[in-house]
Amino acid sequence: MALTVGTGRLGLATLRRLPADARPLLRPGTVPAGIVHLGLGAFHRAHQAVFTEQAVAAAGGDWGIVGVAPRSTDLVTALAAQDHLFSVTTCSGAGNHTRAVGALAGVRHAASDPAAVVALLADPAIRVVTLTVTEKAYQLEPGSGRLRPDPALAADLRGDGPPATVPGLLVRGLLARAAADAGPVALVSCDNLPANGRRLRSLVEQALAYAGTPDRPAGWVAGNVTFPGTMVDRIVPASTAQTLADAERALGVVDLAAVAAEPYTQWVIEDDFPGGRPAWERAGAILTDDAGAWEKLKLRTLNGVHSTTAYLGALAGRETVADALTLPHLPTVLRRLIAEDIAASFTPPDGVSVVAYGDEVLGRFANPAIRHRTLQVAMDGSQKLPQRILHTIADLRSAGAPARWATLVVAAWMQFVRGCADDGTVLPLDDPLAGRIRAALAAHPDTPAGAADALFGLTEVFPAEVAGDDEVRAAVTGWLTDLDRHGVAATLAGAA
Repeated sequence: MALTVGTGRLGLATLRRLPADARPLLRPGTVPAGIVHLGLGAFHRAHQAVFTEQAVAAAGGDWGIVGVAPRSTDLVTALAAQDHLFSVTTCSGAGNHTRAVGALAGVRHAASDPAAVVALLADPAIRVVTLTVTEKAYQLEPGSGRLRPDPALAADLRGDGPPATVPGLLVRGLLARAAADAGPVALVSCDNLPANGRRLRSLVEQALAYAGTPDRPAGWVAGNVTFPGTMVDRIVPASTAQTLADAERALGVVDLAAVAAEPYTQWVIEDDFPGGRPAWERAGAILTDDAGAWEKLKLRTLNGVHSTTAYLGALAGRETVADALTLPHLPTVLRRLIAEDIAASFTPPDGVSVVAYGDEVLGRFANPAIRHRTLQVAMDGSQKLPQRILHTIADLRSAGAPARWATLVVAAWMQFVRGCADDGTVLPLDDPLAGRIRAALAAHPDTPAGAADALFGLTEVFPAEVAGDDEVRAAVTGWLTDLDRHGVAATLAGAA
């Protein structure tokens, strides 16, 4: 995006030009770093960075964030040029509000300077490390949770050159921290993984074992590193040219790191921080001993319904989630998925109605100001499907209950990865297992039954109890046949 003549760029020099209600709560450079964040994407900037800025503004503390971008240099360059400032535009049908955020104390690019990131992770001033790197960056098989050491990760864990993966960076940083006895630290996953704290602990333990770590450093990690579980929630679509234009209009200056998000935001955190933490509760976070029920509520209801809407919407040619919800009968089917399958599959947090929460989710998805693309939500389906849908199916079946609507979601994913929308448009397959998926489909007949057999054979995706359940396979194949023969609109009409 070119600078508009006369507007200037967001930064310390232009803060006075911002409207009063758009100025940051913290001035970058005034709060020392206490947090390293891996994964400097839009979600972190619209969620944890906002919570942290509000917490420090309310209660103080040396909790500035050093944001680490694993791959892309564009965002690091943009934020460095803006004195680490960026803006968040909150979008609703009633209008937008934009505010600059000053939570970042610095930025780093992991791929070009991994040694600097390892040094940060070993710095005694850093007491919290948070992550939003998406499911695939953990290198864990979605079904089993086993570490998947591809060549790059294996090289990282052997110490063959600078670390290039997220697990490699974490392990090298923790070993350096142990060597320096730099004090305790909390590693906090903010990704949509089941039991994300325990998953991250397992990743670190498996990586240390794979690396052949001596007993002393491994013991130091066991005694000084905690892994609080979390549940995070805010719809944050990918930034577009419109996002940047809206921010410039509101701020009066150009912001090349602008993000947009819905008004709703939630963060549930297990309170296990041996080196201290920001007063996130002052910003509205929920501190708890166990985030498990909240996590299931969000993964199965919000994320599961989001994926359902994305697959069916993309097949029906709808560009955004909000557009997809205008499909006749889709809201009815989603409500039945929530009430009859998801709500029956787990026990929610005390005082929470899954059906009422689901109704709120559908209202949020229908926000026309949030243009969350169906193809974006549909990315990485092999990594998302287990925790969003398959765990619901497994729990229902173990209780002897059917999974009518959840099997429709599996069928919609299968039809999506076959690669054609209802009108013949080619659909992209952006997935870590794209090669495996294509090879499996190619090895079976190009029919709904053939596709189901092929994809149920992906042990990385489907746990044995789901793949081997004849009732589940029959239901998925039936839905897949309907989608293949009649398309989304007719299938929904016949089901609702």
